[in-house]
Amino acid sequence: MNRALTLHDAIVAGIWVAVGLAAALVLRVILRWLAERALRTKWEGDDIIVDILRTIAPWSAVAGGLAAAAAALPLNRPVGHIVNETLTTSIVVAATLTAARVVGGLVRTVAQSRSGVAGSATIFVNITRIVVMAMGFLVILQTLGISIAPLLTALGVGGLAIALALKDTLANLFAGVHILVSKTVQPGDYIRLSSGEEGYVVDVNWRNTVVEQLNNNRVIIPNAKLAGTNMTNFTRPEQKLSVTVQVGVGYESDLEHVEEVTIEVAEKVMKEVPGAVPDHEPAVRFHTFGDSRIGFTVILGVGEFSDKYRIKHEFIKRLHERYRAEGIRIPAPERTVSLRQGGEAAIPHPRVSPDTADLPRPAA
Repeated sequence: MNRALTLHDAIVAGIWVAVGLAAALVLRVILRWLAERALRTKWEGDDIIVDILRTIAPWSAVAGGLAAAAAALPLNRPVGHIVNETLTTSIVVAATLTAARVVGGLVRTVAQSRSGVAGSATIFVNITRIVVMAMGFLVILQTLGISIAPLLTALGVGGLAIALALKDTLANLFAGVHILVSKTVQPGDYIRLSSGEEGYVVDVNWRNTVVEQLNNNRVIIPNAKLAGTNMTNFTRPEQKLSVTVQVGVGYESDLEHVEEVTIEVAEKVMKEVPGAVPDHEPAVRFHTFGDSRIGFTVILGVGEFSDKYRIKHEFIKRLHERYRAEGIRIPAPERTVSLRQGGEAAIPHPRVSPDTADLPRPAA
């Protein structure tokens, strides 16, 4: 038979609770100081250790104080057993949440280091957290004396039904894992789909890939669709790329002089405009005898896809100014218009040029 609760028992229990709370506060202060010192070191392991202790240690101190207080009270066996299981479960829950956060942070760090960008591939982080929390849940059930064998058997039997019900979700999940593992797309890449969507990949989560366009709008693409469509990745295997600018000059122009002036302007743009590739050698390639001009292409180098707009902008401005200074003409397109007179179409006379002035004209 249990003895009655006395004032002495209550005081002792209160003291143990106060000791647990005080120890938790002291540990929080000490661990906060250690965290500040750990940030100044190059080794990342001390940051992880302190991060784990900052959650586990205070909770353990509080749980220890409550356990000592329960031991000081004249509790019967069933109540004492419930109190011990509750405290143990609380510690396991705190440890599970801490482990999920720390392991998820490690996975996020690895994903960032491999992709080399500030964004993270949260699909791996989410999978890791789910696995850690599932293991913690099983430990809690085992601590409470609940057999997990029937649960595992039921999950195995119901796995097929769950897979069929979540077919689309699982397809997106495995497609996202395949995309990241095969390094087809990584956060930070600039991509363009065959359907027209393009932008920077911000994140690949368990269901969707988030693409941020240059106008700051975000496009949400299911992973399965991304894995099954034609896509151009402008970042891999090389982030630097070439861009072309189409130019045309009049037939009377000295093409050697045009090429020399154009390359000089392009080289200055490569060295002076941010986002250009300073060591890139611009090239000029004549390719077309047009109706009113000789067309050619100028090949420039840019550091990444979004830089091409600024590079082309600066190049066209500087090239136009230089052509005007050098007297190089960029002719406008010309068209001949036929007018009807008296119900019959008038035959337009061709323009007379110095090359055709001495040739006989066709009879009207």
